[in-house]
Amino acid sequence: MLEPTLIGELAVLGLTTGLLAGLLGIGGGMLMGPFLTLILSHRGVSADLAVKMAIATSMATIVFTSISSVRAHHQRGAVRWDIVKSMAPGIVLGGALASAGVFSILKGTTLAIFFSLFVSFSATQMLLNKKPKANRELPGTVGQIGAGGVIGFLSGLVGAGGGFVSVPFMVAHNVSMLGAVATSAALGFPIALANTVGYVASGMQLADLPDGSLGYVWLPGLLVIACCSVLTAPMGAKLAHRLPVAQLKRIFAVLLYSLAAYMLYKGVQG
Repeated sequence: MLEPTLIGELAVLGLTTGLLAGLLGIGGGMLMGPFLTLILSHRGVSADLAVKMAIATSMATIVFTSISSVRAHHQRGAVRWDIVKSMAPGIVLGGALASAGVFSILKGTTLAIFFSLFVSFSATQMLLNKKPKANRELPGTVGQIGAGGVIGFLSGLVGAGGGFVSVPFMVAHNVSMLGAVATSAALGFPIALANTVGYVASGMQLADLPDGSLGYVWLPGLLVIACCSVLTAPMGAKLAHRLPVAQLKRIFAVLLYSLAAYMLYKGVQG
């Protein structure tokens, strides 16, 4: 049974990440990971396990939030389903390799450092707002499966939906920015589903998991965050058409640097 204070903290985290996901077109994993690490650490979970559970739980929430996002993009005809179909097999394979294999082998502190570096790179992309030059066509099916494998693998290690990798990849291959964002949202579902299954499978044998855990996934946190983020994601999407999103992204990048510094601290501390 969760305490009311903890439910409130998780609800605020879910509402905030949902709003930012809709507003800025980002996955919530980069924001949720550090805060869930902090919350789990305060509940007595070891630093090593807290990092892993935070990453896994963050990814699991994307299973639910991606559905509403994909639906909205699909209704506008923006999703390139041909790309989704080609990249999904690689995403599933890469995600399974990361979440059910490498994730369980690496120490949580190592993952925290990798998470920090990945978030710092993503924040820099957001701060500079650089768009890759579209100078070539998408590779064939084999090439797209390979790209999907890389995206699924990286996402599995950091608990993010992969948008910071998949969007630049597609834009660089002459997919429109709108199409890339919409298609990335659609790719978020197989990324999240494959990795979540892997996190559950690879963590089932652990003996020191907190109550309410299914493998590395912390179900109470998942339930509260997912319910709240689904509510605010559509609101963020509407606000995106009214607010100066480019400026907001630069402000949010500063927050990401702070969160990356915290995760780096957890990694070095371990």
